[in-house]
This record gives sequence, C-alpha cells and structure tokens, in this order.
Amino acid sequence: MFPPSVGAFRSRTRSSAILTGDPDTRTPTRFLLWLLRDQSRILAINAGVGLLWFLPGTVGPFFMGKAIDRGILQHDMGATLTWAALLFAAITVGVFAGIGMHTAAVSGWLVALYKTMLLVARKVAQMGHVLPRRTPTGEILSVASSDSDTFGALTEVVARAVAAACAFLVVAAIVVSASPLLGLVTLVAAPLLVGAASPLLRPLQRAQAVERTRSSELTGRATDIVAGLRILRGIGGERTFGDNYAAQSRRTREAGVRAGVWQAGVDAVGTLLSGLLLVVLTWLGTREMLAGRLSLGQLVSFFGYAVFMVWPIQTIFELAQKWIQALVAAGKTLAVLGQQPPWSSVEHPEPLPADAEIVDEASGFRARPGELTVIVSAVPDESAAIADRLGRYLATAVEPMSSDVGDELSGRAARRVRQERARRRAERARADEALAARPWGVTIGGIDVSRFDLSELRSRVLVSDTSSLVFAGTLQRLLDPHGRRTRAQAEQAIRVANAEDVYDALPGGWQGVLDERGRGLSGGQRQRLVLARAVLSDPEVLVLVEPTSAVDAHTEVRIAERLAAHRRGRTTIVTTVSPLVLHHADTVVLIRDGVAVARGRHHDLLASNDDYRAVVARGMDPVPPPGHRLDATSRRPDGDDEPVPLDEPLLVAPYGPVPMADRVRDDHWEVSE
Repeated sequence: MFPPSVGAFRSRTRSSAILTGDPDTRTPTRFLLWLLRDQSRILAINAGVGLLWFLPGTVGPFFMGKAIDRGILQHDMGATLTWAALLFAAITVGVFAGIGMHTAAVSGWLVALYKTMLLVARKVAQMGHVLPRRTPTGEILSVASSDSDTFGALTEVVARAVAAACAFLVVAAIVVSASPLLGLVTLVAAPLLVGAASPLLRPLQRAQAVERTRSSELTGRATDIVAGLRILRGIGGERTFGDNYAAQSRRTREAGVRAGVWQAGVDAVGTLLSGLLLVVLTWLGTREMLAGRLSLGQLVSFFGYAVFMVWPIQTIFELAQKWIQALVAAGKTLAVLGQQPPWSSVEHPEPLPADAEIVDEASGFRARPGELTVIVSAVPDESAAIADRLGRYLATAVEPMSSDVGDELSGRAARRVRQERARRRAERARADEALAARPWGVTIGGIDVSRFDLSELRSRVLVSDTSSLVFAGTLQRLLDPHGRRTRAQAEQAIRVANAEDVYDALPGGWQGVLDERGRGLSGGQRQRLVLARAVLSDPEVLVLVEPTSAVDAHTEVRIAERLAAHRRGRTTIVTTVSPLVLHHADTVVLIRDGVAVARGRHHDLLASNDDYRAVVARGMDPVPPPGHRLDATSRRPDGDDEPVPLDEPLLVAPYGPVPMADRVRDDHWEVSE
C-alpha cells in the first residue's frame, strides 16, 4: 500500500492508448476518478470504518429515546440499563473506529500525495529535455507539491462523505419510521441545502484557479532566482529580481485572500443552513409531541438527530469544496502529465553499429571511431547544437508556455484564453513530433540515427553538458545511480575528473551525503562530479559539452590528460576552446556559422588558420608553475572564477597522484544485489 507502486510512463515513445497503470489524462474529472479508483480498496476500508465512526450519532439518539420511553418513564431499571449499555457500546465502537479511520485516512492521503509526486517524476524522466519547452518549471513544482496534497485531501474527504451519506440515510430511515413528516423534511432538506450553496462554487473555483496559477508562477520565479543567484550577485541584480519576486508574492497573497473570501462564504452558508435545519427539526418535533404524535423519548431522539445531521451535511459541503479544489489542481496536473514525448517507436529499428564514423550533415562535422575529437567554435551555442543533434535532442532554447496569461478573466474570455493556450501547446507538440519523426541528419556508420531504437542510442551515445545536475544523495548514488559499477571503476572516474578533493571533503566518503543541486560545493566541484558520472557510465560514444569551463588551469591540465588516456581507443567528442584540452585531441574541427570550415591537429591549425587562432587565443594564458603564488587577479583552484583577495594568498602545490585506496577512511561501497 505504501509507498505506492507507480509504473506509469515507462515508455519513452508515444502511445495512442492508456497503458496499464497510466493515469487517465483526457479530462480533469476523468483523472480524479482514475485516482479514486486506483485507491478503491483504501477508500472502501476508510468508508466502512467511517460508518462505524458515525455509529454513535446514527443510533445513539435512538437508544437514548428508548431508554427514556421504556426505562425512565416506565420506572424500569433493567430496560434503562440495557439501552444505556447499548449506547455505551455504540460510543466505544465509535471511539476505536475513529482511530482506525484516522489511520486509513492518513494512509490514503499519503498514497495519493506520493503517487502524484511519482507520476510527475516519471513524466519528467519520460519527457526529459522536451518538457521545459511546453511547461514552466514552477508549474511542474507546484503540481508535485501543492496539487498532490490537494488530491490527498480529496481521497480523505471522499471516504468520509460516503460514510456520512450512509449515516444520513440510516438516520432518515429511523426518522421516517417514527414521523413521516420529519423524515420527509430531513430527506428533502439535505439536497436543498447543498444546492443552495452551488452558486458560490463557481466563483470559488475561479478564485482558486487564479491563486493556483499565481502560486506556480511565484514558485518558478523562486526557482530561477536560486538557480541564478551566483550570476545575479555578479551583475548586481539581486534587488531587481527580489523586487519582482516581492511584487508577485503580493499578487499571490491577494489572490489567496479573494479565494479565502469565497471559501468563507461557502462555509458560512453551510453552517447557516445546517443550523436552520436544526431549528426546523426541533420546532416540528416539539409540535408533533404536543399533538401527541411523538413521545418524549422520540422528541429527545429527534433533537439529537437534528444536532447530528449538521455533521454529515457539512461533510457533504466539504466534499463539494475539495472537489472544486481538486478539479483546479487536476487541470494544472494534466498540463504536465498529459504531455506526450515526440519520439515514435521505430517499426523495424536498425542495429546500432559499433566503432563507426559519426557524421553531422548540417555542419559537415565528422568524428572518426576511437578518436578524441574536439569541436571549436567562437559561438558556444553552435557547438552545443551539434552535441544536441548527436544525442538526438531537440533544441531547448524555446520559451515555455505561459501559465499566467488571462488569470484575471472569467466566463467566455477565460475559456477563450484556455483554449488558445491549449491550441498553442498542441501546435508545439505537433511541431516537436514532426521534427522528431523526420530524418535527423546525423549518421552513425552511414545510418541516420532516427532509424535506431532511441533507448539503445541514448545508452550508447551519452551527451553530458553544463546543465546536468547534481542530485541530493550519497556520492556513490550520484556517480552510479543504477548500481552497475564497481568501487574500482568509481575510483578511476573520480581520478579522471580530478574530483578527489570532493571525496576527501565528505565525512562519509562514498556514503557522504550531498545536498540538492550540490549546494555547499563550488561550481568547479559540481562540474567535476558531473564529468565523473559521465566517465563512469563508460558509453561507446561520449559527448562532453564544455566539461572544464568552471575549473582552474592546473585542474584542466590534469583532466585533459587523464580523460584522453582513459578514453583512448573509444570515440569521444568534446566541445571547448581551451588549448589545454585541444592539445590532447586527435582531431580538431573548427565551426563557423554552424559549418565545419577547418579540420586537423591543434598545433597545425594554430599555425595555419587565422580564424582558429583568433578563437583559441583567448584561452592561451600561461599555466603558473608549481609553487607559484596566485595574486588577486588569479582564479581559485576550486574553479569558481572569483578573485582571490590580496590577504588570502594560495599556493599552487606540485601535483603528485595519490591512489584512491590510500584515501579510504571508514566509508564503504554498497554492492547492489
């Protein structure tokens, strides 16, 4: 039952039918019904226990009335004690049932909450780099956090409402058997009370939609600010972005206040109408007793039922409110889960040849098998675009769909805005599908990569760029998330990436815990861990985009030397303009205006090609010798590219390789079974 098992979105390709375990993403209502059906067992248990929880209010007044009529008024102590014992038993059952219901409710809540989180995580993994093209990051985070909690609240109230409805019907039957008039009033009044509050539900839904949209935008802005905080500080932009965040926060708060007003209105109507029902039932019961059609015990019972009926009726009101909230959340959730990857399954995939030449037709770039080929371009986006094509990735430099346009509109205007937004998202999805389906323009062994199975291509051709993330967890899990490598292989990868200092800095070694996004590490340390992870994957073709852009010159020398030695004999493609890496390349390809214009060895091109010399000359600062004292204009060895204060001199120590085995402390390498 918990944690929930989620097997949705396993395929990387599009599917025309809903697969087993996949949510129904056709409409928000269908999604909520799927979510409830998926928890039908938990809901049934919760509703059954909830019915016992309502037992004191359902039969308690009846037992009380019988105790008065047949015991107290008749001066029969035995009958009084019998009905009192039954009342005590009902209360006892209700107490223990309340404990069980609370346990079941929390279980269902958590299952719905974490199931939604897992669905979002699997969808992100399935869509990969395509999802940010269509959905803002803040929207995805809001679905995984606030919307998932809303679905958990819905599952809890649904089970409770089912139990409340059953208790209501039982009470109505008891009341009808005693007084048809009061029973009829009870049965008719409840639907009327719920219907009386329905005019407030639509503006409540609209207000909650505005609040939810602004909240997701606020989350997105916070994410962007945190991700770019280092850059913002460098350009003095903290105040500007902070003011923008504060303004959006105020707008979100205002939307929350408006939604709260409507929510309070619905609650007030529910309380008022429930109280009116209590007054009406008490008044009618008193009249019936005075007319001789009800006994004193029955009047007491009716008064107890009138008080109890407020409870199930308010539960029904709560269900209506939670359903409205869940519909809003489901609409936002489907904007994420409803996305389909653009890749189509190849009907008859070609076998991916090993040790074959790679050709990018658009640029004319060629990489011979078993060589270290470096792409050089004055415009980094040009070389990065080639790397994307080699890995069969769509361009990511696309503005995502807006989530806040038209959030103040209502009625037809709001529907038109939503329809226009859905149309634009569908157009982008169709454009992505058309782009992914056509020949890719990159061949391996003379075969276009669109003819290969995508999962096989991605497993054998690995593209690692500067946007790769460092996730929270142990160092071992970061480097080897699938548990496929040995400790010796991990030690070698750490050494190739010159990341021994990160290992040394973690108290637990391999089991040392890293924060999310590698907080606490420098930019150079994070980049080297990403490089170590790519090296440890050991693909047939490794494509690295600017792997040493955030490290100092001494570290770059060691990485270039070790990487070339480690990957010798296997195809490796690197995009960089650093002479320290170019020095170890078998072949260098110069790209200008997206086209390969020169090819050769680094020193030959440096001597014969003015364009090449102009591009790489910027990175040809001399490397300080061991023992050199860095001044205030030098870069830190940790790779942060920050000036070293004059009162903080750093000494460049001579490099001497230290075996990883000599660095081991009390940590251990967990071996997967």
